[in-house]
This record gives sequence, C-alpha cells and structure tokens, in this order.
Amino acid sequence: MSINYFDLTGQVAVVTGASTGLGVQMAKALANQGANIVALARRKNLVDEVAASIEAEFGVKAIGVSCDITDTAQIHDAVSEVMDKFGRIDILINNAGTGAVAPAEEITDEQFDNEMKIDLFGSFKVAREVANQAMLPAKYGRIINIASMYGLVGNKIAPASPYHAAKGGLVNLTRALACEWGEKGINVNAICPGYFETPLTKETLDSEFFQNYAKTMIPLTRYGKEGELDTAAIFLSSSLSTYVNGVILPVDGGYTAL
Repeated sequence: MSINYFDLTGQVAVVTGASTGLGVQMAKALANQGANIVALARRKNLVDEVAASIEAEFGVKAIGVSCDITDTAQIHDAVSEVMDKFGRIDILINNAGTGAVAPAEEITDEQFDNEMKIDLFGSFKVAREVANQAMLPAKYGRIINIASMYGLVGNKIAPASPYHAAKGGLVNLTRALACEWGEKGINVNAICPGYFETPLTKETLDSEFFQNYAKTMIPLTRYGKEGELDTAAIFLSSSLSTYVNGVILPVDGGYTAL
C-alpha cells in the first residue's frame, strides 16, 4: 500500500507573519500538500492578497486574518474567527517576528521589550490560544515555532542581543510546551533558520562584507534559498511525525555545526 507521508489534505494551518517572506513561502508549501491556510498578520490587505494567491495557485481554502500577536484580545478573536470558519486548527506555525540590530550597549529598553513581546511572548500567546480553542479539545496538533540559529549561538558580525535572547527563549519554550502538551496529542517543535533573504535581512545579506562572511562561516558557503525551509515545515506538520516532539531543528547550511 502506498502512503503519502506528507499529505495534509483537509487540515487547517495557521501561519503567523504570513504577509511577506518566509511565512508566505511556508504557507504555500503546506497548501501544496493540501492544507487549508490561514495567513495571519497585522496588515489585512497583504494577508488577503496572500490568501487569494494561495487559493488560485493550489485550489485549497485560504483566508487572511488581521491580528497583532502582542494583543491578547486580538489573538482570541482571530482564533475564534478561524474556528468559526473551519472548525479546527491542526497546524500552527509561529513565524511572526522582528529583529533589533545594534550593539548591546546602545540597545534601548523599548527595543528589548518589543523583541520579547513579539518573538517570545507573542508566540506563546498564539500557541496558548490555539491550544485552548482548538488543539486541546481535539487532542491533536502540530505547533512549529520559528526560532533562529541565533537562538542557539552568539555571533560577532551583527550584534542583536534582544533577538538572541528572545529566540533562545523560544527554543526552550518549545521544549517546555512539548513536555506539557505531548501527552495531550500536541507535538511542539522548532525550526532554527540560518541566513535566508527576507524583507528584514535583504539589505544586510546583499552586502559584500556579509557575503564573504557567509563563505567562511557557513559550511555550504551560501545563504538559504527560497524553498529550502519548506521541507522542514512539511515534515514537522505531518500527522505521521507522531514521535517527533521537542525537537530543535537548525536549517542553517551547517552554521551551528562549526
């Protein structure tokens, strides 16, 4: 008997930060496997455009939902909207994030606080609400937190202490939730991307200095290409990845292997 281990037909996936960049790419990857998609981000016009393009390209159901993941009430209403529309949430990809880059001695309280509110606390609040409304009652779920290789190591080229702290917190939050919710049918894992081009990183990665750095520090000697994060997201979303829980998966070309 032939088995499609990565078939997501009929499942519902919520992807935060799905207005641009990696969030859109992962949403399309799950749609390609048959999942219905909820593109969730602050800018309603952008998530509506993403949802329309996904429906047109992949023939699945897709909606855009506006939500600020630092606002608990908005998160509750957004998840309720998804439940009203689909009646289920099988997959959550916590992708929304930001990045403050400056020497530690120049980082302001506001920058550090904002990083924590979005990358760490925001991811927790979305996971908590999705679990309460959808996954715990269903006794099933796949939560994938998009952390960073910078949540595993420091760096000397782009000082970003708040980002390191928030993503490091998200890595261990992943382990904590995996331990709490695993026996309740919810698998929680994290992906730690390396250098991928996004609207936030394009200017930095395009510089000659950074490109030379990549050739030295990344065993594959290059940045990640579009689509190279998608297979990790699909693998961790699979209903057959039942024994994969609490895993921190770097997709970084080998950066953290050095």
